[in-house]
Amino acid sequence: MRRALAQRQVILAAVTLLAITVSFAVTAQHDRKAAAALPRPVGSYSALVAASGPGAIGKKTACGIVVSPRTLGISSPVLSCGTRLYLNYGTRHVLAPVVGRGPEATGAEFAVTPALARRLRLTGVKRVRWSYSAEG
Repeated sequence: MRRALAQRQVILAAVTLLAITVSFAVTAQHDRKAAAALPRPVGSYSALVAASGPGAIGKKTACGIVVSPRTLGISSPVLSCGTRLYLNYGTRHVLAPVVGRGPEATGAEFAVTPALARRLRLTGVKRVRWSYSAEG
């Protein structure tokens, strides 16, 4: 009886390991396809970018977007709503749209939503590399 239980546990562990391995392979393939489908970035610039705090969540922006905890967006005082920018900070690279006007932080040229700040691992006001999307 114990031997049969041990065999079942080994088989279950093997199936679980196989499922995890397949999951990682599928995710990696999806990430490569998604990156290949992105429009090419144009230009290379740097700017001071401020991370918006949690107080931004639930507020409606000048572009008409209500910021949710998952909203990836940028506030810019000069760029049109919907303009997509690539932001590079450290090893992070994200494409996000302009969703509001701002920034409110002194000295910053852009602000990012709390979700985008988390994705970039950006806190406070930091210098970030950016470019714009070739396809609006």
